[in-house]
Parts: sequence; C-alpha cells; structure tokens
Amino acid sequence: MRPLDPEAVEAFVLVADLRSFTRAAGVLNTTQAAVSLRLRRLEERLGQRLLERTPRQVRLSAAGERFLGPARDLIAAGRRACEAFEEGPARLAVGVTHHLVGPDLPRLLQRIAERDAGVTLHLRTGGTRDLLERYDAGELDAVVVLRHDESRRGGEVLLTEGFGWFSAPDFALASGSPLPLAVQPEPCNLRAMALRGLGAAGIPWREAFVGTGAAAVGAAAVAGLAVAPLARRAAPVGTVEVGEGMGLPPLPGRDAVLHSDVAGDRAAAALRRVAGAFRAM
Repeated sequence: MRPLDPEAVEAFVLVADLRSFTRAAGVLNTTQAAVSLRLRRLEERLGQRLLERTPRQVRLSAAGERFLGPARDLIAAGRRACEAFEEGPARLAVGVTHHLVGPDLPRLLQRIAERDAGVTLHLRTGGTRDLLERYDAGELDAVVVLRHDESRRGGEVLLTEGFGWFSAPDFALASGSPLPLAVQPEPCNLRAMALRGLGAAGIPWREAFVGTGAAAVGAAAVAGLAVAPLARRAAPVGTVEVGEGMGLPPLPGRDAVLHSDVAGDRAAAALRRVAGAFRAM
C-alpha cells in the first residue's frame, strides 16, 4: 500500500476533533473545499468512509473511530521526524483580549499547540490597553484585540465580533426599576459602548456588579444578578441574550485585529494557525 498523505491525515484528525470542516480549514489556513478534497482522497485511498456528514453535524463513522488513533500516531511520528534537527524549542507569546475568550477558545488553542511540540505557546488574556502596552514593550509577540477606534491603525482583521446583552434565562426586571448592569470598571471600551447605547435610548440603569474581566462579568450574568454586555463568543454557558426581549439597544460590532512582530519560521507558522483558529470561530 502506498504511504498516506500526511496533510490529508492531519485534516482528518482536525475535522474529527473540531467536528467542523470550516474550523479545521481555519486552523490549517486553507479553505473548506481544500479540506473536503483532502478527506475525499484519503477515504478513496483507504477504501473506507471515515466521516458521516449532515447539514447539521460531522461525526466519525465506525471506520473513522478505528482510524483516529493510528492517524494521531502518524502525525506525531512525522512531527518528531521534522524536529530531529531543530536547534531548540521556539516560543510564541500571544495576548488575546478577554472579550474573545469564550468556551471554544481553549480547545482550539490546545489543538494548535499539539500540532507542533517544538513551539511553546504563551497565552495572556487582558484588556486591550494592557495588551497593546505589553506588545509595544516587546513582552508579547502578537496580540488579538478589538478595534474600538482608529487610535491604533494597521494589523490584520481576523473577524468582526458581535455583542449583545446577556443574563440568566429566568432574569426578570421589576417594572419601573433601572436596568441592573454587570460591567467592568472604567476605562473599559465595552462598558463605554453599552452606556452610550443606553443613554441614547433613554434607558435608566444602575451598576449592580462591577468585576475585572469578561469572565467575572459573565459569572454575574449566569447568577442572574444583572444584565451584562458581552461579546457573543464569550457569553458563558448558562446565559441567554435578553436585549431584544427587554427592548435594549443593539450593540455595534467590532473588528478583532491581529498585531504581530514574530521572528522565526516555526513561531510564524504557529501564529498563522492561531489566526486561522480565530477566523474559523
């Protein structure tokens, strides 16, 4: 039997893990059509159907379940062979605004890191201002931040993030009461954006919870303490979007921008996979 195409095997493992051709394509920095072609050729080569595809989901076939373990071993062996003559591990320090750290991000970053054991990925989350200051100081090789104004031009737009108002499913506002908000302290661009929207709509509000970081604000929303303005991808499990039902003003989207200054081919390749993962989210 002829050797298998490593790129096709890698595409299969990513689709199996992410349950999505689109997300796998993002990690591989290619197109969904290219991933589908690789998978089709791999299935033809093996004479087995590895994946069951429906409009709503992608899942492993029985043959795919049997092949997944050996496929991982094949990728790991190829990686070790490529690393045999590497001088040492590369380091990539990436800062990501906490507004984009949602339920899917840890799993995607884990898959990215596993694809190259020779790159140590350092992930820092924080506010946009803090991350940009650290990037300018050389502490971070790259940052993914939200663009709220034109004070920082340049960079690569990875996606446009949507925002909404979130709270617990059973949250209810007493008639005539000001809207209780869960927000971050000043200066926070999302806080400012939300308060501008409420002010323009003439909706009274009060601070019910002030926390540092989107995770803290999201936790207050899960607890039903207040309504929190959050990026949709960062909204925690246990919350629902309540803005339309409560007549709250829509929040505008913001571009997520990658700024980078990466040295070294391996670190640059890892950063491309990080960028691809964000595009596929």
